[in-house]
Amino acid sequence: MFKKIKKILKPSKQRYGWFGHFNTWQEAQALATGYNAANILEKTKISLLKVKNGEAVYERDSVTFDKKEYPFPAIATLLRIAIENNNVLNVVDFGGSLGSTWFQVKDFIPEQVRVTWTVVEQKAYVDCGKQHFEDDQLRFAFSIDECFEKTRPQIVILSSVIQYLEKPHDFLHNLVTREPSFIFFDRTAFLKSPGADRLTLQIVPPDIYDASYPSWFFNEQTFLKHFNKYKLIAEFAPVVAAEQNITIDGKPLGCDKGFLFKLT
Repeated sequence: MFKKIKKILKPSKQRYGWFGHFNTWQEAQALATGYNAANILEKTKISLLKVKNGEAVYERDSVTFDKKEYPFPAIATLLRIAIENNNVLNVVDFGGSLGSTWFQVKDFIPEQVRVTWTVVEQKAYVDCGKQHFEDDQLRFAFSIDECFEKTRPQIVILSSVIQYLEKPHDFLHNLVTREPSFIFFDRTAFLKSPGADRLTLQIVPPDIYDASYPSWFFNEQTFLKHFNKYKLIAEFAPVVAAEQNITIDGKPLGCDKGFLFKLT
């Protein structure tokens, strides 16, 4: 795979990471293996079953760890919402894999809080989630439409997902029209310098899983314009320090950031 990509992308000592500056999604996708590869789902399932069964404490991008890294901005936000809503917490976790974020934060949610945590994912993930992970708190759905038809979620969480959509700005436009009370972004990719959104190809190290896919880096000011109906409550750096400085074609051009918005 890498030899094919190397012919098109600029020379770089990197073999894995983010590469290129593509004009269209189709150009990048032509070189990618995609996000729906069966090997990613299977490895994620195995890792999260270990977490669920107490054999590992933490899963991130399908890799298990012995020490958990807690996303405290998300935890603080969830506790605030629960307090403000009489211990009711209704979450939509868009692109939430098989419940990775829920397994990270659940230790901090008091037992008296009535939680509905719905992961919206691709069909294969939803089918797998319903079979192996769904319970009274963790649920799975095929679309945000399905979630809003059943109930009004208090918060939509988007963790390392929006940059992997073909048309992220269309998605954001549609999301804010639904007016969830809170929108929470984590591990979202931005350019460090002003400029138009940049479309790259991300090549994942094979020790995580063998995959590649198109990946956006956003102009922050353009991104924030979607949220005129919202107040920016907080912005924060990612838990993993390496994500504060992301290289594209070997140059430190990007970073991950997080934002919390509240409907005004």
